[in-house]
Order: sequence, then structure tokens, then C-alpha cells
Amino acid sequence: MLDLFEELKDFITELSKSKKEYALCGGLALAVYGVTRATIDIDILIARESLPEVLSITKKLGYRFPAAPMKFKGGTIEIHRVSKIDPETKDLFSLDCLVVTSAIESIWEGRRQVKWEGKNLWVVSRDGLIALKLRRGSGQDLDDIQKLKEIPNES
Repeated sequence: MLDLFEELKDFITELSKSKKEYALCGGLALAVYGVTRATIDIDILIARESLPEVLSITKKLGYRFPAAPMKFKGGTIEIHRVSKIDPETKDLFSLDCLVVTSAIESIWEGRRQVKWEGKNLWVVSRDGLIALKLRRGSGQDLDDIQKLKEIPNES
């Protein structure tokens, strides 16, 4: 059975080896800030110029099923999703690469480094995560934003 945290650890290790910059976002970034919520995918923010190599890394890690690129909010959010099938459960497991666009460049620039599993992990800031979630604005995102606002902002 695929383990979300092992998948993240493997992916981050490969990104670090290839010196590709990234920032964790989405449900796993919430966990970094102490907000627990069930999530079944990995969301990562990457620079556009890194996309080909990052997608090559995902393929090396078994993500063999790419979706067509998705654009939202007038192209300000661009997602490249790759998936793999859990060999035991046959469940689909996805990794979403959000490309840095001019509209979210400040979120990218505000990312920060934290310690996780004895390694350095880049994550969007709390305020950056709130800004990303405001762009989507789903009911879950609004709940996540409320929980994030209860946490003191990092200095």
C-alpha cells in the first residue's frame, strides 16, 4: 500500500538531488502548520523552467499517468497532475505540480524552509497557503483558511 509520507519523502529526496526548487502546498503543507486534514495527494509548487525535469523525476518514481495540464482562474493557476496506481489496492495516487505564474510569484518568493524527517523541506508560508486557498475558494479551502488563521504567523 502506498504511503503518502514515504511518497513525499522520496519525491523531495529526488528534487534535492537534482537541485530543483519547490514548495510544498495543499493538504500536506497544512500539516506542517499543525492543521491535520485527510489528504490523498501531494501538491507542490515549482518554477516553470523546472517542469520538464520534475515530470521526469515523477516518472522515475512510478507516476506513469499524466493528465492534460489544467488552468484555472484565467490561467493564474496551472496544474500538471501525474498519477500512479497502488499495486495492492489499485487506488489512483496523484501528485499535482502547480507552476509558478506571475499571479502567484509572491507566494513562491515567500516560501520557507522547515525541518521534516531530519531533512530540509520547502513549504509555502502560512499566508501564502491562505492566498492559494482563497484563489480556489472551495468549502474545504475556506475551512482550512479558518484553521490557518488561528495559528500565529511565522516571523
